[in-house]
Amino acid sequence: MPTALITHPACLEHEPGPYHPESPPRLSAVLAALEAPAFADLLREEAPEATVEQLQRVHPADYVAAILAIRPDFGEGVQLDPDTAMSAGSADAALRAAGAAVKGVDAVMEGWARSAFAAVRPPGHHAEPARPMGFCLFNNVAVAALHARARWGVQRVAVVDFDVHHGNGTQAMFEQDADLFYASSHQSPCYPGTGDAAERGIANNVVNVPLRPGDGSASFRAAWGNEILPALDRFAPGVLIISAGFDAHRADPLAQIRLETADFAWITDELVSLADRRCSGRVVSVLEGGYDLDALAASTAVHVRGLMRI
Repeated sequence: MPTALITHPACLEHEPGPYHPESPPRLSAVLAALEAPAFADLLREEAPEATVEQLQRVHPADYVAAILAIRPDFGEGVQLDPDTAMSAGSADAALRAAGAAVKGVDAVMEGWARSAFAAVRPPGHHAEPARPMGFCLFNNVAVAALHARARWGVQRVAVVDFDVHHGNGTQAMFEQDADLFYASSHQSPCYPGTGDAAERGIANNVVNVPLRPGDGSASFRAAWGNEILPALDRFAPGVLIISAGFDAHRADPLAQIRLETADFAWITDELVSLADRRCSGRVVSVLEGGYDLDALAASTAVHVRGLMRI
């Protein structure tokens, strides 16, 4: 069964500003890497816009309306916080990013794809219920998770996150619901300053494994192999969603974890194997961070190869 690649040109029209690390060339680099012959069997799908109903399962109605109303003139921008800005194309990009994650869930639940990768921007895991932050407007993976529950009746949904920054927004939305699971490895100290190991959720449904600046493959693989993967296995999700950030790569400029490209292949294989055992292989991966273009392209390529089981 094939893997779906879900994206949309609108995601290239989000312009946070000159010299901003979360730039359109990030997505261009990912899509160029996925044009290689190894990826010829991908199902290439256009991301729909997320509906207001889908967004409001995660974000309050007034927040959704406020974000969608920010549509500055072309060439202008609106600064939401020191890191997060919107341009003329940002609202449409955010709708497509969340919509891609939703379509990924539909793809694996309908059975026309075994796994899906949403190649989108802006990213989402820092977006809290009523606050944009950390380059994020809507929490794409949370929207997908609650869509899986609302449309498909999947009661237990897991999100795992290997971005170098803690997904504070996803944790905030999941920690009080025992049937939602969130796990993250991330650098600490580092932005946004959340994700302590003592943060466990209402029913041990949150697992945080902070890594120290300078940690590399051994620490990362131990965090997942000894703590996160066993907890995920015990949770036994009906669908697995990945916040796929590649900024823990040693070449990335925004943090100091020193992973190799091969580490992203390893964790993808581990997650796919677990999903094969627990949820009929249903995996939806959504692009988060990664700011060195070459490292991002190479890491995404091995990740998608893992999703494809090649």
